[in-house]
Amino acid sequence: MVKPSHRREMAKQAVKTREISIRLACRIFGISETCYRYQAKNSQENDKIADWLLRLTQAYKNWGFGLCFLYLRNVKGFPWNHKRVYRIYRDLELNLKIKPKKRLKRKKPDTLAVPEQINDTWSMDFMHDQLKDGRSFRTFNVIDDYNRECLGIEVDLSLPALRVIRTLERIIEWRGKPKTIRCDNGPEYISKKVVDWAKAQDIKLQYIQPGNPQQNAYVERFN
Repeated sequence: MVKPSHRREMAKQAVKTREISIRLACRIFGISETCYRYQAKNSQENDKIADWLLRLTQAYKNWGFGLCFLYLRNVKGFPWNHKRVYRIYRDLELNLKIKPKKRLKRKKPDTLAVPEQINDTWSMDFMHDQLKDGRSFRTFNVIDDYNRECLGIEVDLSLPALRVIRTLERIIEWRGKPKTIRCDNGPEYISKKVVDWAKAQDIKLQYIQPGNPQQNAYVERFN
């Protein structure tokens, strides 16, 4: 949309070059004769404001109108009204361009695999809760995905990677060894001790995709 100030300049140009009347030019460009004859006041001071704004935005490229105005008002002590400074700021088209946020492309989550027999795939996960005295405790839950059987629940205030390995070995003694153990990307599961233990036992650790707990739905529902 063309601003009135621009339409005024266009009307003056038409009067000068086309030799038409002021009344006709105002009617063509949609402005009043008062607007046509308007003379800007304090034009020298406006030029000074524009000069300061240009210098500030060139020196501090990440400054918007707010920082520029605060600098002119509080540091330099100019008494200019913020509306007046902002009008000149807009006329100079110094507005900062807002960069749109990049939309993250998330991978489509894999479908939840359905095991065909016992000890085909186990799932393990932690749960957290708090005692009456404020101390936090954890439970380490292991289930068989085929029949949703709970194979073990280890409870303690702290369950590091060595406790995870010890619990799994105790379950394997009476249950047998699984082909795959599904888990999330917790620090206990991705630790070198657990990875080396699973490799030595010829057990595949199947990590779910980050931010997709539905891929570990069997144990999540059990929790």
